[in-house]
Amino acid sequence: MAKKQKYYVVWTGRKPGIYTNWEECSAQVTGYPGQAYKSFESRDAAEKAYRGTYEDYMGQHVSNLSPQQLLEIGKPILASYSVDAACAGNPGPLEYRCVYTETGREIFKQGPFERGTNNIGEFLAIVHALALFKPQGITLPIYSDSENAISWVQEKKCKTNLQPDDRNATLFDLIARAEKWLAGNEYGNPILKWETEAWGEIPADFGRK
Repeated sequence: MAKKQKYYVVWTGRKPGIYTNWEECSAQVTGYPGQAYKSFESRDAAEKAYRGTYEDYMGQHVSNLSPQQLLEIGKPILASYSVDAACAGNPGPLEYRCVYTETGREIFKQGPFERGTNNIGEFLAIVHALALFKPQGITLPIYSDSENAISWVQEKKCKTNLQPDDRNATLFDLIARAEKWLAGNEYGNPILKWETEAWGEIPADFGRK
């Protein structure tokens, strides 16, 4: 089955515009301070979005949940941070990043690391954010859409089934450092589940789906 065409709107990047593949979009936003972008299913939707602002479309989503369910879930806390991971395969090349939820401003991005998994990336992203924010006294919530990663952080242990080898040695070194940090530190940031079905893709999403 052919991969469905995506259209990527770059509002803030090296060259704002509409791009038809991730590689071109990535070249505009990767490492660019305050980058803002989002993927769309059609060119018409992308062109309409480009005439607006990133804030207009952040988290835009048509939910299948009932009004009562949406009411019970509520809205995300915009004064927060969001993390996500992208893995080309399972296992495969892994990246992870953190953004400020309300604006999509990128706080950090790491990778690619060879032979990783999404759950490992989400776990490392959460701990990276915690370790970064603690000395700054930042205690805002951190959202992740991975229940596994959230539970691993709470249990202070990355419970991956992935086996270490020469290709992912760097990744497993990061895991060991993250587990050591969790064992020796307390933190004040609530770690919250991003409700994708109600709110759409998490703001830190890499837009490659």
